[in-house]
Amino acid sequence: MNRLRLLLPLVVLVAACEVSDSPFPLVGTLERDRIEIPAQAWEVLVEIPVREADVVEPGQLLARQDPKLVEARVEQARATEQRVSRRLAELERGPRAEEISAARARLEGAESQLVADNKALKRIEELVGRGLLSESDLDDARARQEVSAANRDEAIARLSELVTGTTAEELDQARAELGAARAHAAELTLELERLQLRAPVAGVVDSIPYKVGDRPAAGAVVMVLLADTSPYARVYVPETVRARITPGMPATIRVDGIPDPIQGRVRTVSSDAVFTPYFALTERDRSRLAYVAEVTLLGDAAERLPTGLPVEASFPDLPGAPAE
Repeated sequence: MNRLRLLLPLVVLVAACEVSDSPFPLVGTLERDRIEIPAQAWEVLVEIPVREADVVEPGQLLARQDPKLVEARVEQARATEQRVSRRLAELERGPRAEEISAARARLEGAESQLVADNKALKRIEELVGRGLLSESDLDDARARQEVSAANRDEAIARLSELVTGTTAEELDQARAELGAARAHAAELTLELERLQLRAPVAGVVDSIPYKVGDRPAAGAVVMVLLADTSPYARVYVPETVRARITPGMPATIRVDGIPDPIQGRVRTVSSDAVFTPYFALTERDRSRLAYVAEVTLLGDAAERLPTGLPVEASFPDLPGAPAE
């Protein structure tokens, strides 16, 4: 009997060791979706009206970058848009009556000059034939007559262009230029608005790595928000049970300090292990792999839980898992 009493603690210890070999419950922490707010340009931060742990609403101003350079570009783009718009209106209206009258007057003058040069050419030809003028005088007269004819033809073409008016191709080109100018102005206006960094969703300010006066690079994270949603449990799944834990599976989450378990449901399981031996995935090494799983917590009680608390997750429907 005494020998049995001595062996009983040893049996209990061996049984405890066997139970401890089970991967359950899975351990992890409570997390919330992190939202990173990036800098939109390489500009100085001129205002940060929030602090860490502040609760923010969607659209609330979080930080503002210096807008002077972008404002100048916006003004330039708007001026270009206005110029192109006026040019299109001018083409749609067509030539003014005054321009057509001036072109007709230039044509009349060119025709009168051509008539005078033709008469002068004939007189010089007669005088050259009588030997009173040289051949060079005749060449000069012919040159003046040809210039007058060219000026007359140019005046005719210009008048015809004004009378015909703007072509469809010119109007299409002007409209396309106006569309491009408006798009560029809209793009710069949006860029100017984005220099005011606003909260995309409701949440809590988690961290602010920069301060007023800093000049973060474009794309650098200037603020991190935690979404104002229920937390989820991020737990680590051993390789030995990875194949049996799938999205949609019910789970039970225990949180330190909370007496009652919280029901949850697996939403994702990573396909990549957080640890991979560098030499080979032998049978011994495979058991060291771990995969991150995210378990959505259900119920209103989960909404009040702070981020970062350690948790334990078990799966009632999973064979071999301990029952709650």
